[in-house]
Amino acid sequence: MTSRFTELAVDCADPRALARFWCAVLGYEVYEDEGGDFVSIGAPGTGAARPGYAPPSIGFARVPEGKAVKNRLHIDVNPSDREQGAEVERLLALGARRVDVGQGDEVSWVTLADIEGNEFCVLARRAE
Repeated sequence: MTSRFTELAVDCADPRALARFWCAVLGYEVYEDEGGDFVSIGAPGTGAARPGYAPPSIGFARVPEGKAVKNRLHIDVNPSDREQGAEVERLLALGARRVDVGQGDEVSWVTLADIEGNEFCVLARRAE
């Protein structure tokens, strides 16, 4: 018996705003909104119960403290319908920003931060 990765929990200052950002990035929808203190998002049509396999959902919980250091865990995304450069431009237009976490110049990914400063990487497009 093994466990299955079903949800990523993210502490944040504004769950609704961060949920909107990540819904736009991933094409997810809001499953649950508990008055703005907790918002859960996931793949369209899978619902919060997610019978069978579904991509992991993301839950955003309001906390009083701000982000202080580089993430120890981060999300990697792959563009599904465009090249990496075009996807980076789309994410920057959504409010992401480029960040340097020591990745250097010779890497194949692009490191960005979401609207609350959480780092994530945009990988080179993979074959479908």
